Amino acid sequence: MRDPIIYKVLRQSEWETLSRDGQFEGSAHDQRDGFIHMSIAAQLQGTLDKHYTQGDILVLAAVRYKDVAETVKWEVSRGGAEFPHIYGVLPLEAVEQHWDLSPDPKGRYAVSELITD
Repeated sequence: MRDPIIYKVLRQSEWETLSRDGQFEGSAHDQRDGFIHMSIAAQLQGTLDKHYTQGDILVLAAVRYKDVAETVKWEVSRGGAEFPHIYGVLPLEAVEQHWDLSPDPKGRYAVSELITD
């Protein structure tokens, strides 16, 4: 069985920071809330539709849950669903795979073809 994956949507500058520093301490939004916002596959499209509407090219990082599990708390958020939140840093070595995301002509990011879990 494949290890569970959780996802982080990053702006390009945030991905550059993660790649350069080997860890990510969170976006301004994450730092304000005190944790790094993550999503499971079923939550990802809703996260993109709600929080990423500026039409920027983004980076989607697939993170091995087992590599960050000790710092994750599952907390109720949007729509009463439990979301994974990292209380700590996101280490680059936990990223299994990443993709650049470009919006379609309507400004929507589609990830269904990328995610298989």
